[in-house]
Amino acid sequence: MTVTDQATGGATQPAELRRQGRVGVITLNAAPVNALGARLRAAIRARIEEAEADPEIGAVVLTGAGRLFSAGADIAEFDGAADGPDLGELIDRVEDTEKPVVAAIHGQALGGGLELALACHHRLATPSAKLGLPEVKLGLVPGAGGTQRLPRLVGPRIAAEMIVTGKTVGAKAAQAAGLLDAVTAEDGLIADAVTFAEALLAEGKPIRRTRERDERLLEARDESGLFDAVRADNAKLFRGFEAPQACLDCVRAATDLPFAEGLAFERDTFRRLMRGAQSIAQRHVFFAEREVARIPDLPADTPTRPIHRVGIVGAGLMGGGIAMNFLNAGIPVTIVEAAPEALERGLGLIRKNYEASAKKGRLRPEDVTTRMALLTDSLDFEALAACDLVIEAVYENRDLKRSIFERLDRIAKPGAILATNTSFLDVDAIAAVTSRPQDVIGLHFFSPANVMRLLEVVRAEKTAPDVVATAMRLARTIGKIAVQVGVCFGFVGNRLLDQRQREADRLILDGALPRDVDRVLQGFGLPIGPFAMMDLVGLDLGWSREASKGESVRDILCERDRRGQKTGAGFYDYDESRRATPSEEAEAIIREVAQRRGITQRTVSDQEILERCLYPMVNEGAKILAEGKAWRASDIDVVWINGFGWPVYTGGPMHWGDAVGLPTIVESLRRLEAEHGPDFKPTPLLERLAAEGKSFSEFDRERSAKRG
Repeated sequence: MTVTDQATGGATQPAELRRQGRVGVITLNAAPVNALGARLRAAIRARIEEAEADPEIGAVVLTGAGRLFSAGADIAEFDGAADGPDLGELIDRVEDTEKPVVAAIHGQALGGGLELALACHHRLATPSAKLGLPEVKLGLVPGAGGTQRLPRLVGPRIAAEMIVTGKTVGAKAAQAAGLLDAVTAEDGLIADAVTFAEALLAEGKPIRRTRERDERLLEARDESGLFDAVRADNAKLFRGFEAPQACLDCVRAATDLPFAEGLAFERDTFRRLMRGAQSIAQRHVFFAEREVARIPDLPADTPTRPIHRVGIVGAGLMGGGIAMNFLNAGIPVTIVEAAPEALERGLGLIRKNYEASAKKGRLRPEDVTTRMALLTDSLDFEALAACDLVIEAVYENRDLKRSIFERLDRIAKPGAILATNTSFLDVDAIAAVTSRPQDVIGLHFFSPANVMRLLEVVRAEKTAPDVVATAMRLARTIGKIAVQVGVCFGFVGNRLLDQRQREADRLILDGALPRDVDRVLQGFGLPIGPFAMMDLVGLDLGWSREASKGESVRDILCERDRRGQKTGAGFYDYDESRRATPSEEAEAIIREVAQRRGITQRTVSDQEILERCLYPMVNEGAKILAEGKAWRASDIDVVWINGFGWPVYTGGPMHWGDAVGLPTIVESLRRLEAEHGPDFKPTPLLERLAAEGKSFSEFDRERSAKRG
């Protein structure tokens, strides 16, 4: 009989204790991920106390039920008062246990889960286990002793790298670093852990607690520049973010301070960050990226269609990138092009990308061979007849796309899903040329398609529910985060981008220089400014010399062969290494166009640049919500964070709007409308929320409650 059976009459508990000889095995049993919420924390403490009180138990093994040890703390508790022992108190209690405690880790031990394991006196793991402290990704430091105990086991340098980056390490690397005592057989974790615990009892050695180990810290105190080196090696992670430096400071505290003082420093840092705007924003994104998969009018049990082979029309940069997503997931792809040279060029680029990954150690050479073997190429549309999903990925021309769908309608098998990768065209109009509009959907991949996480799933008026469900499931299969959006010009992502670009173009005519606009928006946290981006993608994208009238700045730049980085000149001048410098010629063209339009140029402040570029985006997001083209404001945030590099530490444009204050934005928009015209007119939804003192987050909650 188990101790739990004796205590509870057979009821399943969040943590159970069973005896195996002289070893008590405590199993965390809080599906699905053994999150260390209040009930589980209380249960672990109770089982530890039971084991301590049982004279027949000499040692304890702590493990997890299901597919992992523990994914960490229950993040939902962060914004409210938690019941029972807090995680730090529980972990201290485990470390204080007078009987040796062995953590037996499988699957994952993340965040608070790893902190719990660090407080155990020994740690074993299966070969496939992953361990990490990813709190930095939520704008936090580990808050239950992780920054103090991990350096004592693996040394400050490795600990700082793990904590600052939030990356996981495998069992083999963890053992080599000193984090694990041993790696067990994959299917023998509990048996091996019990044997290990019995050996500890036989040896009779005194317990050595992690907090008492300082030899790795003493070594590091003589290594000058250690923390500067970690910061330099991970410089990109520190740009704009508060948490990485705070993580580094906590590991430094572990090196310089006694354990109790270092632990107090860590906990004070955790509390400060948890109340801060960045962590609030990053936690908002964490939940938004999980909520986005829930489509209110699509039941969870909606059937999906099997996708065994995918067809791609177009082997250009986008088509090739899309194909790689499916090849990476082991799904065969047939790619079709109209011209032999285009097909050969596209296949060569796919192979080149894979071979580059292999050279960097990200793929094995045999993986390149395997993935390329899944790829079939053809110049004949009929080769798509056997595909379960066909994705059109040609350039943005409405008539061309419609003609392709007319052909696909005749060729594709019944039940095949027909998708367009258009970034702004009307998916309903494309579907209308087929006899099966219920099978047509938009799948808007972002460039480079094999790298960017975002996929806009564009649901047309007649798209069948099982087609939407299939697209959302398939997105997870290929490692994308999918956001369902409605049909409108530019959908969600490019519709907001259009607002920003319009004002950026006007600002340079009003007197701001391109480098001013780019500097302000990059300073805000965006990865690249609008004019540097235009130079990067090419100013002639969608431009035609025959149709050009030389009226806009862009027209004149293109006519002078200043088409961006590829020609060495655009809004900026570029050297052989594509390093940008301000261009006198481009600035003269801007002044010329402004004069021709009767615009008197003036000094434009950074604040005006920020407000004119970003406030209309928030306003447009409100229009999208009012029109029902996005389910939630948080969905818009997910689109812009994952598709356009909006800084995650501000939570996305809609969450950022909440932080600025919707009344402030409405007031500014009204002023800008009076100065610059109706493009700034606040949308009724934005005005209503501001007047009622509500936020977009509240709007989401209210809309969700109405839908039940």
